[in-house]
Amino acid sequence: MGREDQIEEREVLDSIFPDEITDISDTSYRISITLDPPENDVEEAEQPVIILQVTYPAEYPDVAPDLDISAPPNAPKHPRLDVQEDRDQLLEALQPTIEENMGMAMVFTLVSTLKDCAELLMSERVNAVHALKAIEAAKAEEEENRKFQGTAVTRDSFLEWHEKFKEEMEEEERKERDEREAEDKKATRKTLAKDEKKLTGKELWERGLAGKADFDEEDEDTMPPVEKMKIAA
Repeated sequence: MGREDQIEEREVLDSIFPDEITDISDTSYRISITLDPPENDVEEAEQPVIILQVTYPAEYPDVAPDLDISAPPNAPKHPRLDVQEDRDQLLEALQPTIEENMGMAMVFTLVSTLKDCAELLMSERVNAVHALKAIEAAKAEEEENRKFQGTAVTRDSFLEWHEKFKEEMEEEERKERDEREAEDKKATRKTLAKDEKKLTGKELWERGLAGKADFDEEDEDTMPPVEKMKIAA
């Protein structure tokens, strides 16, 4: 009875997977399963393919089939699925389906389950990559925002700031005052120099700023009288 069920299932599988199934022996065959990569995956890669090898024990379907999973020969390693490393995890994921379908033809169901589990595994890895990028972006944004947040104001920090602000304002006022005084002194010196240039010869003489030689002819009449010096005999 078991062998008849195996032959019947094999014929059904051949009609479902005409290009994907390859016989190894009368009781063993391989089914090639092409996986659909996640739509949100930014990695560009060929569609991954896994191969499910099925071998019927004599008592199948009353006992579980012998299963193995492999990658096609010379297939490039997919960034989201490593068949060699993920093999045990995928085989373990098939156990509930095997137990639920014991006593019935189950290979088609196993193929569907394997495809779903492998695609879910890839999707989880892609989502993990996006989640990591989102965390990194959030950290970078938080760090950027921190530059504009400043330090929280407390009573002590405000008093310290206020005291420093007063000192800075006083220093600024002192500098401005010194600059005004310097400008005033400079302007006074210029005014004095200008006024001195306008003094008459008499004024220059009276202030002791010039000798007789400095008088011009116009100032001769205004020169102060000079007493005649007496010469002793």
